[in-house]
Amino acid sequence: MRFISALLILFSYAATAFGGNLDFTLHKLDSGRPGPTILVIGGIQGDEPGGFSAAALLVSHYKIKSGAVWVVPNLNFLSIIRSSRGVYGDMNRKFADLDPKDPQYEAVQKIKTIIRDEQVTAVLHLHDGWGYYSPTTISEWQCPLRWGQSVIIDQDATEARSFGDLRELAERAVAAANEHLYEPLHAYHVKNTHTKTLDDETAKEMAKTLTYYAIGQGKPAFGIEGSKNLPPPMRSYYHLRVIESFLKSFGVDHERTFELGAPQVAEALQSNVAVSFFDNKVYLDLRNARERLRYIPLKKDSAVEYQPGSPLLALVSAEKSLKVYFGNTNVTELDPQFMEFDSSVTAVPMAIDGVRREVPFGQVVAVRKDFRVEPGSDYRVNVIGFAKPGLGDEAGVTLAAADLKKEFSVDKAGRVYRVEVYKGEKFCGMILATFAGDAPRLVKANTKLLQRLKKTGEINLGR
Repeated sequence: MRFISALLILFSYAATAFGGNLDFTLHKLDSGRPGPTILVIGGIQGDEPGGFSAAALLVSHYKIKSGAVWVVPNLNFLSIIRSSRGVYGDMNRKFADLDPKDPQYEAVQKIKTIIRDEQVTAVLHLHDGWGYYSPTTISEWQCPLRWGQSVIIDQDATEARSFGDLRELAERAVAAANEHLYEPLHAYHVKNTHTKTLDDETAKEMAKTLTYYAIGQGKPAFGIEGSKNLPPPMRSYYHLRVIESFLKSFGVDHERTFELGAPQVAEALQSNVAVSFFDNKVYLDLRNARERLRYIPLKKDSAVEYQPGSPLLALVSAEKSLKVYFGNTNVTELDPQFMEFDSSVTAVPMAIDGVRREVPFGQVVAVRKDFRVEPGSDYRVNVIGFAKPGLGDEAGVTLAAADLKKEFSVDKAGRVYRVEVYKGEKFCGMILATFAGDAPRLVKANTKLLQRLKKTGEINLGR
């Protein structure tokens, strides 16, 4: 669970504005079976969405079946939101010497502690770099000076307890990824920076990096670079190809919920653009959301509690509103309406295309033709987008899409509408009705994912 300071109620905007409260999260995906623990890190540089998006998909769409995978998908969240390489300078150059007064000093110390954890066997660090690395010069964008589509090692081998042959493991990962290219230009290569032995500017810079720090702690570490010349979902696709090859070499079995291809990766990323508030009383599916959503019920005189559908989603306070970010993208802005909450009602009966069901708050109902909230003596209903003069309670009214004003929908397509339930003037909860379904059904609106994020966020450093 994440919190926004109660000072937001007084519209004090410093609480979660672009500042130090956007800390990273650690998600521990543990199989409960023997095997190594692999630490995967994304988002150290905020303008590299291929890497941090792939890390987020590990959290939301992968199940580990042997060993464990620990994931930090949002190491430098402020820079992700700003789409900046580094708001406070390049964080990946702060692992040698760092002034304690540096704004990122605490975060660097925390990730160092995680890297040093005795359970961590190896480290995979995800990046996006320009162009296509090639051992020989083919063109300006395909040459030894480029970093994209490469697996980076600082040296050929290290005296780690296991997996010390860095080059062999990197070559194996590269070969596996190259069996699934969309075109030959995308081929991966191994790039050895010879950080310890060379005395050039590149080696001096690499000596300040996270992977070189990890090697110094006895942990095999690899940098995985997608190409910034490719669309972000395709970069994430290649990242996952390389990651899965490494996991196979490490003996970490896994399964995922989607077929591995660039279109499927893009679709999987969009499946988690959602947020719930106050134990799912309010749930918002923000895929294709309108630029601004008004009068969102939030609890009066309370810190704003929210659970994101993805570790890349965060709420940031702005002037009298909350901006919702999904990675680099500001997906919408919420205008809160603070009110008292009532917990005596937790679900309402609905007729969805003529089928009566009890629907708990925080759910999405897919409607083909029409829906109706059945009347009750202890609540009233307000369907946002429907209005009839003199009608104070919209329970008992059968509504089709044509009865609702599209400008009040949650999404730009005019298909998703808020069904709000009140007891007197107190807010009880919300249900989303979507007219996008082919048949009447009840969708558990990412509840499993929300629960998993709670469970796996074993170190949740806040936002």
